[in-house]
Amino acid sequence: MKQKPFLILHVEDEPAHAVMVRRALVSFPCQIQHVTDGQQALDYLYRLRDYQDPTTSLRPNLVILDLNLPKISGLDILRAIKTDPDLMSIPTVILSTSSAHVDLREAYNRHANGYALKIGNFEKQKKMLNALALYWSEYNFAETSSLC
Repeated sequence: MKQKPFLILHVEDEPAHAVMVRRALVSFPCQIQHVTDGQQALDYLYRLRDYQDPTTSLRPNLVILDLNLPKISGLDILRAIKTDPDLMSIPTVILSTSSAHVDLREAYNRHANGYALKIGNFEKQKKMLNALALYWSEYNFAETSSLC
């Protein structure tokens, strides 16, 4: 049986941050679906509007989610994912510039699977993102792939 590719849904409104994540993961064996606001993220996850085709809007194996997004906040998207029985098994990691304790606490209260800071140093950010992707694809993918 052919294994499905590891798919990351990256929800990020800042173009430079989106490019940095794509560049950091360029050598990692995954597909990245990038959306730029909270509404697009929910549309993708629920296959609405532009994302109705199930052959192009595949269920992600990992969501990398910014907190400060237009239209719908990252915390509200996190709540939607983690309270929906069909989506709650998707690992969701916050990637934010915020180191505020209140943001960290609220993300974990809403059942984030991780919280990482955007780092100004590209090489450190690349190392962190590759470790994150490796963890969820290699060490947990076998567990979650049957759920996807």
